[in-house]
Amino acid sequence: MGKVLVEKLLYSCPDLDRIYILLRSKKGVNPEDRLAKMLSVPLFDRLRKERPGFASKVFVIAGDVMELGLGISEEDRALIVNRVNIVYHVAASVRFDDTLEYAIRMNLRGTKEMVELAADIRNLDVFIHVSTSYSNTNRETLEEIIYPPHADWRETLEICETIDPHTLKVLTPKFLGELPNTYTFSKQLAENVVAEYKGILPVVIIRPSIVISSVEEPVSGWVENFNGPVGLMLGCGKGILRSMYSDPDLIADYMPVDIAIKSFIVASWLRGTKKLSPTDDVPIYNCCSGRLNIITMGDMIEKAKRISWTYPFNDILWVPGGGLTTSRTVYYVKLLIQHLLPAMLVDTILWCAGKKPMLFKIQRRIYIASMALIYYITKQWTFDNKNLVLMRSKIKEEDMKDFYYVMENVDQDEFFVNATLGCRRYLLHEKDEDFPKAKRHYRRMVIVEIIAKIIFYGALLWWFFNLNYTKKFISEWSH
Repeated sequence: MGKVLVEKLLYSCPDLDRIYILLRSKKGVNPEDRLAKMLSVPLFDRLRKERPGFASKVFVIAGDVMELGLGISEEDRALIVNRVNIVYHVAASVRFDDTLEYAIRMNLRGTKEMVELAADIRNLDVFIHVSTSYSNTNRETLEEIIYPPHADWRETLEICETIDPHTLKVLTPKFLGELPNTYTFSKQLAENVVAEYKGILPVVIIRPSIVISSVEEPVSGWVENFNGPVGLMLGCGKGILRSMYSDPDLIADYMPVDIAIKSFIVASWLRGTKKLSPTDDVPIYNCCSGRLNIITMGDMIEKAKRISWTYPFNDILWVPGGGLTTSRTVYYVKLLIQHLLPAMLVDTILWCAGKKPMLFKIQRRIYIASMALIYYITKQWTFDNKNLVLMRSKIKEEDMKDFYYVMENVDQDEFFVNATLGCRRYLLHEKDEDFPKAKRHYRRMVIVEIIAKIIFYGALLWWFFNLNYTKKFISEWSH
């Protein structure tokens, strides 16, 4: 979301003086080179075309949200304190399997360090904290309010900073309680850190649900990770995801990234143009589709299969198919028959051909990801987004074109087609001109599947009719 936010600010707020981005060194690449690489991706193509000097407005602050003081130098800290007016805290770990120590350092202490920096800024107009709609999953209805913390965040932070990793791992289930993982737990506590600045700082909390591909900005279908339905569509489209444990009637809540970013900017404008009062509450927005545009898990899987027939991925491993089941037993049986055994067969063929086995490893990763998602795709929540809907009615007429957001009119079929194309272009780096080749391969795989089914069911029938019991029954029946 951070990159899309930067692009939208640069494109739709031309009077913006500059943007500072906190970046750390990563895998031997320094922050400056990381910024240059970030600005070179297709996401920024419309800026390169229409505002070619946009990069001169973007500056790096070398630091790390996981470090005390954010790892920022004194000079950079003074720069921020004196020149910044708006702070967007978007950085977070969204992994569900992080250790408690890592999640707390990243999501809780990182938020604490950010808001303390914001408190020192001389002319702060607004601090936007990006949380998650799933920060209070122990409740069925999630309203736009601050819920009581699941633990004392100060004590939790102190424990995570002082206790050894093994003991902390043992204690993690006791900390989490009703919450499913360290991600949800740490994000919930982080909200309470921000809420303590109620009436002291102009803070806003925004809770996106599962953020997915863009509807139209900066291009239709923009995506850069495999999270949420994109990963499901890719797995289904490649023919390697055949079964999932979920309820087909469960309503999935997704938020296109460009709509989410528009709401971030509108929220910062609304809070930033209002004078802060000690009695001000913390504005909270559940940035989710809610009842505005409903899609079920079953609908999504069926769309993925239909789209994959028209817009197939390159080099699919099997014809897209399969479906959802509400039975855990049936899921594990299908997992064995449709995922693991074919993966072992394919890897054996690859090994015999002198090539590197790969499919079993991929299926293992899919299984681990599925296990992490099970909590979220087997439970139903009701998200209240009245504040989000009301906020858009306050947008000025002259800003409607750039910042008005609407979920109700998003055509699901068109959206998921564009999402699939975006997945091809931006994640798999497959070219549109390869479609004829991909379709020919798809047709070949359909023939292979038919032959495989004939062989399988033929062998099954042969085995059945050669059972002694079957032979005896046929003999008696014929006489």
